[in-house]
Amino acid sequence: MKRISMIALALLLATSVATGAEEKKPGAHADENPLAVDAAMQKQLGIVTAPVAMRRLVEELRAPGEVKANAYATVLVSSRIPAQIVRRSAKLGDTIKAGQPLVTLSSVEVAEAQGALIVATREWQRVKELGADAVSARRFTEAEVARDQANSKLRAYGVGDGEIAALMRKGSARANGEFALLAPQAGRVTTDDFLVGERVEPGKVLFTLVDESRVWIEAQLAPSDAERVTKGATARIVAHDATLTGTVIQLLHRSVEASRTTPVRIEVANDGDALHPGEFVEAFITTQETTSAISVPTGAIIQLQGEAVVFRAGANGIFEPTPVHSSGVRGADTIVDEGIAAGDVIAVQGAYALKARLLKSQLGEGHAD
Repeated sequence: MKRISMIALALLLATSVATGAEEKKPGAHADENPLAVDAAMQKQLGIVTAPVAMRRLVEELRAPGEVKANAYATVLVSSRIPAQIVRRSAKLGDTIKAGQPLVTLSSVEVAEAQGALIVATREWQRVKELGADAVSARRFTEAEVARDQANSKLRAYGVGDGEIAALMRKGSARANGEFALLAPQAGRVTTDDFLVGERVEPGKVLFTLVDESRVWIEAQLAPSDAERVTKGATARIVAHDATLTGTVIQLLHRSVEASRTTPVRIEVANDGDALHPGEFVEAFITTQETTSAISVPTGAIIQLQGEAVVFRAGANGIFEPTPVHSSGVRGADTIVDEGIAAGDVIAVQGAYALKARLLKSQLGEGHAD
């Protein structure tokens, strides 16, 4: 039935063009075929032709996928000691740079450690100015160690290097117990579950920072298909009418109980912040298996009167709408298993311009140019 439908369409199109030409009024270029396009006009319309060829194509497995945050680029920011929240410097959705202040906390323990560092720094400076000849070696060492220990305690509490350096400078030291938690990496704030004035215990997550420049796609495959995928395989991710390229980074050797599928993790560069965790996408994952088939650029195939059609180039720049049957997509190409043969020359670009000329002629709007 498919072959009969194709032949009928071809005859219908040929009849339409011929009839339309006969019915045109004198002076309307009735003898012109809208699909007769010379080289100059092809260039003007952006029409590019190329011969059809048998190609070696990599097999792809199609699978539904979900966008996940890159767990290896996600950090939790929390207080290491009991503290009270004084003020916030970042909020949900903000894009943060590494080292940027996120929130200011106040802690009795930090106040004590700040005071100890100030005292130890002053003592070390005094001993160092006196020199090793004026003080005993033991006192010299003890002063240096006390300063280093006070410094290390503040670091352990989460106080940043800039604030510690300020405490060690004369005239700028304040042991008020306040300190800022800094962003350990660049990223976007995806959670900030706290209130100013709240007292927090060690380990309470105040912020979640996610570097969204690269995200994960967790594709679900049948176990038999997942066995055919290898680490490092290329994958196409289709989302929001756009196609992104990713790489298989992990094969999860477990099945999801509810769906009896095996997850495959794909990493994708998230250019333009196009993908967000929780979104559903389609994944096309390559395998090591290949097949030989005739394929054409997907853009060369258009819909004409309910049929998939390519424009085959004939003699003298005359194009013929030729129905085709496709059986799958491989990247930017579509496999064609009926309608054209290797060696045929078709319009690989500009098919829509040819379709427009044909439809304009059939509507009787005069000169197709």
